[in-house]
Amino acid sequence: METSKAAVHSPPRKKIKRQLEGGEAPRGNKKKSRLCPYLDTINRHMLDFDFEKLCSVSLSRINVYACLVCGKYFQGRGPNTHAYTHSVSDPHHVFLNLQTLRFYCLPDNYEIIDSSLSDIIFVVNPTFTRDYILMKVNQSKMSRAYDGTLYLPGIVGLNNIKANDYCNVVLQKLLPGPEQLQPHPPRPGHQGLAMFPLITRFGELVRKLWNPRNFKAHVSPHEMLQAVVSCSKKKFQFTVQGDAIQILSWVLNSMHLGLKTPKRKSTIINRCFRGTMCITAQKRFTKNTFYIEKNPTIVNFPVKNIDLSEYLTEEVRHRHPEPIYDLVANIVHDGKPESGTYRCHILHKGTGKWYELQDLHVKEIEPQMLTLTESYIQPLKYPQGLPNTAPNNQGPPNTPAPNTRRNPATNKIQGTFSRESLSS
Repeated sequence: METSKAAVHSPPRKKIKRQLEGGEAPRGNKKKSRLCPYLDTINRHMLDFDFEKLCSVSLSRINVYACLVCGKYFQGRGPNTHAYTHSVSDPHHVFLNLQTLRFYCLPDNYEIIDSSLSDIIFVVNPTFTRDYILMKVNQSKMSRAYDGTLYLPGIVGLNNIKANDYCNVVLQKLLPGPEQLQPHPPRPGHQGLAMFPLITRFGELVRKLWNPRNFKAHVSPHEMLQAVVSCSKKKFQFTVQGDAIQILSWVLNSMHLGLKTPKRKSTIINRCFRGTMCITAQKRFTKNTFYIEKNPTIVNFPVKNIDLSEYLTEEVRHRHPEPIYDLVANIVHDGKPESGTYRCHILHKGTGKWYELQDLHVKEIEPQMLTLTESYIQPLKYPQGLPNTAPNNQGPPNTPAPNTRRNPATNKIQGTFSRESLSS
């Protein structure tokens, strides 16, 4: 008796409709429009892209859209998402994808193409050409914010969230030159993956501070401070007062080690600071058994043509007979050691004027007023255009700057020649 072999048929597979993560609309929907009736509802006064890109409802970082009417962040644009619900419940219809920088109209779900929205993209992600970096970044031309406030690019106040003024003066001190503005930022090395948020946020902050088309005349360092807290493993907090010289050393060393690779020993930190910058710090604070004491002695110091030849060895002095530096910034600490405040003075290269920055307050100051403050950190820079005996006349000498410190009690410079200026 023959047994018939029945063909075994597998059940038909059901097509599963997968939704994109975060409730994103299907990829096949590529409707675009150049005529959106809701463009007049955009309120640029409410837009602030300095804070972390999180959904205000779900706290998710995936597919975050910014409402261009109220300025809030929401996730997704497909049905049953927070952005879709917001567009239905409120008459807010224009949204911006903070990752792709594309504009969409909800709940109709079509892409908006309009050249009048380019100023918003430039505020979210400012980019500069090499010609702008080399020619226009040091000019004295004032810029006007969207609210009518005049400001000087690079001399912009930073928002004080709670007690991050010691971080603000360091970030403002690191920005007097255009070297950090690169059209293509360098990629971190293999050992710098842990410092990738710090390097990325610092580059974004630099470009926002030098942006001549900002909507407001100040910038919030919220994302940069969060990167500092996470990368330093909560050693530095923006809710507790800290020491400016410690975070300055940590930021320079962390970014240098993060950008360095086995094939690329030199980084942008070396090119901007080593050999051309000499950072000096006064010993203001002394910790004893019970508490921290502060020395409030006011030290007189020159602003230009600071000769450091007497602190060089004979060999280095023979190669570089004129190690003359100029003061480019001055960080001041006022008040008691634990509850004091920080402010900084910055020299703008384009105008040649000094400005005092304390959080959001920016004002012009005479250079004679610098010596009347309780100076804490003084960056000195090798000026360009001086006679140089280095090979091929390639700018300032590559020899590291001397690590000098001034004794406030004797009003004399005391220092030794350091081979690692980044560790000073």
